[in-house]
Amino acid sequence: MVPRVRRPAGSSASPRPLRRPWVVAVALSLLAGVLAIALSTLVFPYHSVNHDEAVYLQQAAMLLDGRLFLDPPVSGAFRPWFFVRDGARLYPKYAPVPAAIFAVGAVLGSFRFALGLVAAAAVGLVYAVVSETFDRERGLLAAALFLASPLFLVQSAVFLPYLPTATLNLLFAFAYFRADRTGSLRWAALSGAAIGLAFFARPYTAVLFAAPFVVHAVWTLRRGRRTAARRQAVTAATGLSGVLLALGYNAFVTGSPLLFPYAAFAPADGLGFGRHALLGYAVDYTPALALRANAAVLWLYVTRWVVAGPLGSALALVGLGTFLARVRGYPSFGDSRRLVLVGLVGSVVVGNLYFWGNLNLLGVLSRPGDGLVHALGPYYHVDLLLPTVAFAAHGTLALVGPARDALDRLPTAAPGRPRRIGLAVLVLVATVLGGAAVVAAARPLADDRATSANLAHAYAPFDSRDLHHAVVFLPTPFGNWLGHPFQSLRNDPGYDGDVLYATDARPFAVVDAFPNRTFYRYSYRGAWAPSAGESVEPRLRQLRVVEGQQVHLHATFGVPSGAERVSIRLSSNRGAAYYVGEPSEGRLDVRLSVDGSRARLDGQVSPEGPSAVPVNATDEVVVEVFVERPDASGVTYRVRLPVETGASVRALTPRVEACRDALRCGGEAAYVPGSTPSDVVVETGLSANESA
Repeated sequence: MVPRVRRPAGSSASPRPLRRPWVVAVALSLLAGVLAIALSTLVFPYHSVNHDEAVYLQQAAMLLDGRLFLDPPVSGAFRPWFFVRDGARLYPKYAPVPAAIFAVGAVLGSFRFALGLVAAAAVGLVYAVVSETFDRERGLLAAALFLASPLFLVQSAVFLPYLPTATLNLLFAFAYFRADRTGSLRWAALSGAAIGLAFFARPYTAVLFAAPFVVHAVWTLRRGRRTAARRQAVTAATGLSGVLLALGYNAFVTGSPLLFPYAAFAPADGLGFGRHALLGYAVDYTPALALRANAAVLWLYVTRWVVAGPLGSALALVGLGTFLARVRGYPSFGDSRRLVLVGLVGSVVVGNLYFWGNLNLLGVLSRPGDGLVHALGPYYHVDLLLPTVAFAAHGTLALVGPARDALDRLPTAAPGRPRRIGLAVLVLVATVLGGAAVVAAARPLADDRATSANLAHAYAPFDSRDLHHAVVFLPTPFGNWLGHPFQSLRNDPGYDGDVLYATDARPFAVVDAFPNRTFYRYSYRGAWAPSAGESVEPRLRQLRVVEGQQVHLHATFGVPSGAERVSIRLSSNRGAAYYVGEPSEGRLDVRLSVDGSRARLDGQVSPEGPSAVPVNATDEVVVEVFVERPDASGVTYRVRLPVETGASVRALTPRVEACRDALRCGGEAAYVPGSTPSDVVVETGLSANESA
C-alpha cells in the first residue's frame, strides 16, 4: 500500500491544516444543495430554454410508473419532444440514468430535491478528488471555487444530464484514486460501477473522462505495483457491467444492442465529421468548422463560465504552470495523479472536437449571443470544471503561500502582527476572488431570470384558472410536439391525470377518446422567444363541440375606419371561394354553414364566383377577411373551424387570429381580447341544427 501524499511535491507553502476539514466540506455541500433547489425554484420555475428538460422529467415520471414506453390514446396528438415513435408506442431518445436520478427527488417529495442531492454530491466529491490528488486545503478551496462557478450554478438548477453524469464521473475519480492509494478492491469496484453508470447515461462523455485514468492504470501496471493488476481488473469488470447494462437496454428498447435510442430518433445525429442532421437541420461538420465552433465554446468557458471568469482561468493557468514546472523526469506517485487531471483537459477538449453538438450549442456562429450556450453555459465541457478548480486552488495557494510564509518569518517584536497581516492578505484575496465570482455568476442568472419572467406571463392563464378533468389543446410553434416549448405542461404516463395536454393534429379523435372531459385551447399573441426578451399575450379558452345535420358559425369582425375594401376567402382542404364584404357601421357580420359535403358563407357578403367549397370527412374550414386601407395599415382576420362530416356534422370552437400582417397569421397572431386596438375585434358563436 502506498502512503497518502498530502501536499504537492515541491510546494513552498507550508500547509496549515484546518481542524476537521470534512466539516467545512459538508457545509459547502449542503450549501450547494440548498442553492440548487433555490435557483431551480426562483430562476427556473418553468424550466430553461433547453426543452430537453421536459424529456427527462417525462421519462422520470415513466420510471416512477414502472414504464419504459408511452402508449398514447390518440396517435399523433400526444407525442412528447424527442420521443421515438415505435409503432403505436413511444420511448425517449435518452438513456434512463439521469431520469432515474431525478425520479429520486420525486420520491422525496419534489423533482427539485434531486437537483439538491446532485449538487451537494458534486461539491463534496470535488473536495474528495482534489484532496486525494493534492491535499485537503486545496480540496476545500477547489470545492468552494466549483460551487461559485457559473456553469455549476446554472447546471445544478436544471433537469439536464450533464451535472448528474459529471457527478458519476467525480465518484469514479475519487474511488479510483482511493483504490489506487489503498489497494482496496471495494473502492476499485465502486469506481468501475460509477463509470459504468456514467457510460449508460452519456457514453461518449464517460469515455472522454475515463481516458486519462486508463492511461494512468496502464502506467501503474507497468510500474509493477503490487495488487495493481487485480485492482484494475475489478474496476474494468464492474465498469463493463455498466456497458452491458446500456447495451441490454438498447436491445430491449430499440431491438438492437448497438442501436442507441438517440440514433433511432435521428440516425445522422452522431459522432464524427461529415454530414449530420437532426429534425430537418443539416450541416457538413468539417474539422475546420469543429475547430472554429469549439474555440468559441472554450473562449466562453474561460471568460464567462469559470469561477470569477478570466481571473479564475488565470489562477488555473498559474496552478497548472506551477505544477508542470516542478515535474521532472519519471512522475512520482502524487504527480502521476495530478497528471491525470491535466489529461482530463486534453481528453475533454480534443474529444469534443469530434462532437457536432458544440456547434448546435452556439446556434448561428455569425450571430452574437445566439445559442443555448449563452443561457446555460458550455455544458458539454462541464467535466473541465474539475481540473480547472483544482489547479485554480493550487495556483491561488501558490501565490498566497510565499507571502504568508514571508510574513511568518518577520521579527516578532509585535506579537501577532504578522499573523494579522497575513489574515488581512487572505481576506483581501478572498474578497477580490469572491467579488469576481459573484459578478461572473450574476449575469447568466439574471438573463435566465428575465426569461422566466416572460414564461411566467405566458403561463399566467394556467396559474389563475382551476382546471379540473380537462383536456387542453396546445399550439405547436416548433412542430407537432408536446413539451416543445411548453415544458411545464406534461401528461401523466398513463394519461389519467386531472389535466391532459394534446396537440390539435386530431382534435375529434381526442374528443372521442375523452368524452367526459372539458376541453380548452391555449393560444397566444406574439412571437414565442422568451430568451430574446419577447413576451406573449396568452389566452385559455373553453371549447364547445356541436353536432347536427348542419353547423353554423356566426362571426362579427371589426372594420377599422377608412377601409376601402373588404374581401373574404373561404377555403377547405379541397378548394376555395371568394366574396366581397359589405360592412355596416364598422362591423361585418357573416354566417358560415357546413353540411355533410360543403361549406358556404351568408350575411354581409356577395360571392365572386362559386359560393361554396367542398369539405373532406375531416377538414378545417378557414374564413379569411382582408380589410384593406389606403395607408397599408389594414388587418387580416383568420378563423379556422375544425369540422368532421359523416352521418352528421361536428365542429369545434374555432381558432381566431387578428393579424396586422397577413404573413404573420399562422399561430402567432391569436385574437386575445384587450391586446388589439378597439376597432380590431372578433366575436364568434357556434351552433348546430338537425335539419339541413
